[in-house]
Amino acid sequence: MKLFKKYILGLTLLSVLSTSCNSDYLELEPPNILLDDQVWNDTKLITGVLSNYYDRLPAHTSLTGGWADFAAYDEAMWSGYSGNDGLNNIVTYNFDRWQLWDYGLIRDINLSIDKLNTLSELPENQKTQFLSELRFIRAYVYFEHVKRMGGVPIITEELIYDFSGDPSYLQYPRNTEAEVYDFVISEMEEIVTTLGNEGSNTRANRFTALAVVSRAALYAGSLAKYNAAMGAPIQLPGGEVGIDPSRANEYYTKSLQASRTILQEGGYGLYKSNPDLGENFYEAIITKNGNSEVIWAQDFLLAADKRHGFTYDNIARPVREDNLSSSAITPGLNLVEDFQYLDGSSGELKTRTPDGSDYIYYDEVDDIFENKDARMYGTVIYPGASFRGQEIFMQAGVMVWNGSSYDQIESDGLATEYTDGGILVAPGGPHRSIQEVSNTGFYLRKYVDNAVGSSTRGIRSEVWWVRFRLGEIYLNAAEAAFELGEADAVDYINALRERAGFGANSLSSLTMEDIMRERRVELAFEDHVVWDYKRWRIAHEKWSGNPNNPESMIYSLYPYRVVRPGDPRDGKFVFVRSVAPRFRAPRFFQMGNYYSLIHQDVLDANPKIVRNPFH
Repeated sequence: MKLFKKYILGLTLLSVLSTSCNSDYLELEPPNILLDDQVWNDTKLITGVLSNYYDRLPAHTSLTGGWADFAAYDEAMWSGYSGNDGLNNIVTYNFDRWQLWDYGLIRDINLSIDKLNTLSELPENQKTQFLSELRFIRAYVYFEHVKRMGGVPIITEELIYDFSGDPSYLQYPRNTEAEVYDFVISEMEEIVTTLGNEGSNTRANRFTALAVVSRAALYAGSLAKYNAAMGAPIQLPGGEVGIDPSRANEYYTKSLQASRTILQEGGYGLYKSNPDLGENFYEAIITKNGNSEVIWAQDFLLAADKRHGFTYDNIARPVREDNLSSSAITPGLNLVEDFQYLDGSSGELKTRTPDGSDYIYYDEVDDIFENKDARMYGTVIYPGASFRGQEIFMQAGVMVWNGSSYDQIESDGLATEYTDGGILVAPGGPHRSIQEVSNTGFYLRKYVDNAVGSSTRGIRSEVWWVRFRLGEIYLNAAEAAFELGEADAVDYINALRERAGFGANSLSSLTMEDIMRERRVELAFEDHVVWDYKRWRIAHEKWSGNPNNPESMIYSLYPYRVVRPGDPRDGKFVFVRSVAPRFRAPRFFQMGNYYSLIHQDVLDANPKIVRNPFH
């Protein structure tokens, strides 16, 4: 052992002596670390840094994270593996549900801006373009903060601790909610002409920045107006929460101006490539080539091995390609009935006679869904719909006539046969208790990849997550124009309705209820519903925690085959609506949910930070 230690000591001394002969030893550049002046003078390396920041952008729901929360509100419920059944039993939303305090990302961006300004020797136009893109990302991160937290500290430079023992000079108070919205909007307005990336829908450009203004200014205007309209407005004395209602029209005007610029100058267009209007709406989201509707998306690519498992988890049970997982998110009847009939009548499906004395009988299982808003066909898979070239037939059981009434007969399993030789329960359900098959009577279509192999664990999907598209800009323009009393507000809504199969000028006037419904059906499963309900200050009414409030519950619609030999109704289909099986607790949004909880560790580290209301 002593000999071994001497041998090691000898090698160490030899190494020191040999390297000490090189006078430049301490000046050697590390072979495995990129130095600052290398990174910030190489456009490819800078682009790599930007790519990292784009990937780190916060999102409440997306195709790679948080998507299970599509089932946390009133668009859908959880029909997947039972381990996540908590989504069907949300007694109340936690106060920190939408919490965000990502100053790590903000610090990284501030450092990058500083390095570009001090170290880069790139041509000024290139440097300015990269600085603008960094400012875009930073402003967008602040927007994600303010819509969840209210006002947060606006930090735009590197903060360096001097180890004096007094960190107070690094402790910033919260800016007001209005100041953060103003910062986001002003940053976007200042960089619109220097962002570059013309024509890109994965990196920020002029129209991406204007899209953020369109959305952020609309949010600020809504908060200014509708918070003040509450019986007890939600606010803090320092303005960290609460926006002066006198500023509502100022924000609406900014939103409308940004929206109109995109519509008039952006070169974008509503996707209209498929004469099948339901397929067309589905393709408007997932199609990448030649899709002029998408303004900004988080992209995925098989060739780069950047893929996601959203389709694997949410493919309709009858067409899944793997032996595990499917059908996790299943739309509720609530959402399906928000899609109107093309004659403009209410979207409530007709299941019973007007007096309620009998079922309405349908020859085919999909007849009940005829003549509906085509956006429904592109958003959900209903009984009898086609997906991947295959009919998604659904049947929950049979209704057997006993001479005076019907006996409702179901089965414990799928793909079962009734005694008459016909189907009892279809392979695709729906079913009351089996997991990974629809428990609502519907499957998700939007964002589910129709490419072969995309629902397997080995291949997965490259469908992109659309952050902004022209459909939303039309809706933002309509709402802002409506709030300002502009006559063309209805024209923006009618453009979307016409694409969905309604006649030209199907609405002659517009109400706020029309706008709310149009946003709900156009933007379902695109991470809008919770933010819309919050800014309109109606979330506590929609999700009241009352089981008698239909908007707090998730409902199902189950098809049954009629067994009534010798009767003309034999073999036809009837439908039963009910609270969805596996759904346990009504959605309950408290006043303390309008702004998310600031965690105690943040408060402990910075005594200048004040809590949000009700916390």
